[in-house]
Amino acid sequence: MTELPARCRGLLAGHTGYERHPDLGWTPAGYVSHITDNLRNWAERLAGARLSGAVDVPGYDPDLVAEGRSYNQIAPAAALWSLERAADAWASSVTAALDAGTVLRHAERGAQRAEDVARNNAHDGHHHLWDIQRILRYAGRPKV
Repeated sequence: MTELPARCRGLLAGHTGYERHPDLGWTPAGYVSHITDNLRNWAERLAGARLSGAVDVPGYDPDLVAEGRSYNQIAPAAALWSLERAADAWASSVTAALDAGTVLRHAERGAQRAEDVARNNAHDGHHHLWDIQRILRYAGRPKV
């Protein structure tokens, strides 16, 4: 997970970050911003449970977050900058939560151990790397 920022930076090298794919709603920078927000959200939830006992967490709608933050207008360099900080905070929070045996009670998913959260976040992050690659491959195709 700590390699996600470098992998995203590498994917975006030589691209604007504003490329589009007709089947996807976000730009590469938008996906970077989504990864960032997801990491921050779960880092905060794990920290809240570990530090204050606030184990009950609601679901959230990532599309509403994207709309509120205008993902597709975020400068790619800023999105990458933010992801670096979010990944560091996430790694610190997850490590502490794993050590403490933190378990969240998610409104829809039920009990979520710190390792479940880490696994889900890793899956999402790596899946979104694939989304970014898909956009960039499509954008690189010759237009006819």
